[in-house]
Amino acid sequence: MEENRKIITRRDFLRVTAGMALVGMVGMPALAEESKIAEKSASELKKAKVILVRDANVLDNNNQINTKVLEKMIDDAVSTLMGTSEPIDAWKQLVKPTDIVGIKSNTWSPLRTPPELEQAIKKRLIRVGVAEDKISIDDRGVLRNPIFQKSTALINVRPMRTHDWAGVGSLIKNYIMFSPSPPSWHNDSCANLAELWELPLVKDKTRLNILVMLTPLFYGKGPHSFQKEYTWAYKGLLVGLDPVAVDATGVRILEAKKRLYFGKDIPFDVSPKHIRLAEEKFHLGIADTNKIDVQKIGWMDDVLL
Repeated sequence: MEENRKIITRRDFLRVTAGMALVGMVGMPALAEESKIAEKSASELKKAKVILVRDANVLDNNNQINTKVLEKMIDDAVSTLMGTSEPIDAWKQLVKPTDIVGIKSNTWSPLRTPPELEQAIKKRLIRVGVAEDKISIDDRGVLRNPIFQKSTALINVRPMRTHDWAGVGSLIKNYIMFSPSPPSWHNDSCANLAELWELPLVKDKTRLNILVMLTPLFYGKGPHSFQKEYTWAYKGLLVGLDPVAVDATGVRILEAKKRLYFGKDIPFDVSPKHIRLAEEKFHLGIADTNKIDVQKIGWMDDVLL
């Protein structure tokens, strides 16, 4: 035993130590570079998926909705978003039969969430197995609505329009009615709207976001301004799991329409900076258009993206 034991001399120790240091010096830059590549790859993978679905036949010449076409649009969008061939399977990934579901709508009269779309969503929730008495559609009464008070899931759906206090009225802002004091969110161009999504009735409950782009309002002055000449039959829906990414995509479409209509870039009278801050400050979702994967299906004329 003693004869087989290797004796490490001081010279051996120094030689081995030097060799290890050399390996470390050579290996560290490579490891650091590999780490940078891994971080970059992970960053590139963090993309939000947004589905744009359009159909030329969803509106007639008077902008009346064809319900069957609208239902097919939402089915196609949700199936594409969730990667399924059957719409019902997509909805099953979003909600469970045991869920209590609030459909957060928007009732602003000049450009409200279409009742046809509200009912289409409700029908699909029932098909998944959610009890009808566990579903409610509401906007300004959500704080008094027992279904919303007990909700385990929310579907966020509203039309896209310009807004004098926030730049745009869209999905992030649609939850302002969950606050006991909506006007308190109007400071600094509604910069902190994403914080609404931390309210107890909202936090971690939203399963789907639908930004209605059937006849968006692309220009206006004043919080309640509405001029029909500044709407157009875009005939689309933007659908996603990330409300920030959906809103950012909607803004791109409004900007493109303003450029087309006025022949030049027309900035929003109030910057919709709350969308950017939703990513940078509140980490609610992705506003960087380079990290948003917009998948377009259906009618492609004048798509503006």
